[in-house]
Amino acid sequence: MDAELRRRLEQSGYGRSGFAEHYDRFRPRPPLALLELLPPLAGVDRPSLVVDLGCGTGLSTRFWAELADEAVGVEPNDAMRTFAEQATDTSNVRYLGASSYETGLPDACADLVTASQSLHWMRPERVFPEIGRILRPGGVFCAYEYRGLVTGLWEPEEAFAATMEAGGRIRRERGLAANARRFPPSVERLESSGIFGRVRELSFHNVEEGDGERLVGFALAIGAVRTPLDDGASEHELGLDRLREVAARMPPTPWVFLYCAWLGIRA
Repeated sequence: MDAELRRRLEQSGYGRSGFAEHYDRFRPRPPLALLELLPPLAGVDRPSLVVDLGCGTGLSTRFWAELADEAVGVEPNDAMRTFAEQATDTSNVRYLGASSYETGLPDACADLVTASQSLHWMRPERVFPEIGRILRPGGVFCAYEYRGLVTGLWEPEEAFAATMEAGGRIRRERGLAANARRFPPSVERLESSGIFGRVRELSFHNVEEGDGERLVGFALAIGAVRTPLDDGASEHELGLDRLREVAARMPPTPWVFLYCAWLGIRA
């Protein structure tokens, strides 16, 4: 791991005690549509290997356990990777303590390479050559991120949005925003890498169950809130007191997570 990535990981708060468990519990699951979409794009019924870059607690790696012969999560954060290993009970899913810049995997080994909520951590000029090396010709790369949450309840959504806005503002004011979407994914970034024959952007959604407890937990699992709290910002400054008040009255409802994905087929 290079010094820059190590520094950013240390500043993220993702290694703090108990955070990995909280993250895994409250963050959204990968969208089920990817299970149906990506293998056919790669020309396979069942991928022989899926490599998941920046896999965190393994949410996005375990996702492939029943549909791929093998899934490998690559995660340099020791606390997140340790939780991923403990949370995984299938023999065809494993994890590497490595940087996405140097995975150590063989050339052209993967049918699919994914990056869930993680590509913005990675320097394009360093990660795309490694993606091109481990992805076989005709294989598919997919980076995906959630872009919005719809609960069907106006008051909780407004309180959640206010907390996110306050967190972003406090991070900027305190100079804590260095880790915030530093290298955001885009079609242009995939195209300029020179490794893909075809590139496109897609939008879709995933439905999960949620309630007030999860809304607060989700907020506390996002860097825009967690980083200011770790720096000493109060819950009142972040609007978390208001969010907790509203969430206490929130019934269970279906939540719609809105996603964006960037796909590239290896030339």
